[in-house]
Amino acid sequence: MSLLSKRIILSPLEQFEFTTLIPLNIYKYNLSITNATLFLLIILITFLFIALFSLKGKLLVPNRWQLVIEITYDFVIIIILDNLGHKGERYFPIIFTIFTILLMCNLLGLIPYSFTVTSHICFTFGLAFAIFIGINIIGIREHGFHFFAIFLPKGAPLAILPLLVLIEFVSYIVKVFTLAIRLFANITSGHTLLKIIAGFAWTLLTLGGFLSLLHIFPLLILFVLIGLEMGIAFLQAYVFALLVCIYLNDVIEFH
Repeated sequence: MSLLSKRIILSPLEQFEFTTLIPLNIYKYNLSITNATLFLLIILITFLFIALFSLKGKLLVPNRWQLVIEITYDFVIIIILDNLGHKGERYFPIIFTIFTILLMCNLLGLIPYSFTVTSHICFTFGLAFAIFIGINIIGIREHGFHFFAIFLPKGAPLAILPLLVLIEFVSYIVKVFTLAIRLFANITSGHTLLKIIAGFAWTLLTLGGFLSLLHIFPLLILFVLIGLEMGIAFLQAYVFALLVCIYLNDVIEFH
């Protein structure tokens, strides 16, 4: 067995490694183009490609590109209306962008030899933290300094008020980590399992003889898991967008 084959089988986490494609350092800052940058660019171009073809012409019966955009639009607007009401329509662009980008990142990562951007905690945490900052800005804009009353439980005894404020503050901050870790953990664990089973199938195939025929069984399991991972890819994008709507509603409607 070649050294490359051994690495493929023995390194299921190798698929998550950042690879520098174009080194770029400016004033001691590393701004290199990596595989993550490349795939984010591919996702952006793909989305713009679909949007361009969906807007091409005014058809009474939508073509396949229009249908994709319309279904996604309807799905996201339902999430917003169910959790924010009509006042949440102003936030449709950001929710739509979050859902679409995460879904495309998750699905693209299922293609062999591709790269899954959402399998890195640095990306999911950065996205969650940026959203968290934006939500707080919206809360302060809507309520002014009264927004900080969100950390003061109503009717709480004065003696334990400092402790309750600390608990509320910690639980509020934890939202960033729940958003980031849920997406990262689910995508990483699923892709790792797929790689392990694929490596096991490859090992059986290279053994030769009767044992090589047994590689069909892990391959069947692999096909089933790929279908499951496609569902998880959609579900995680949905949950992320849903939680953003819920957190937005918390800061807009709190009393």
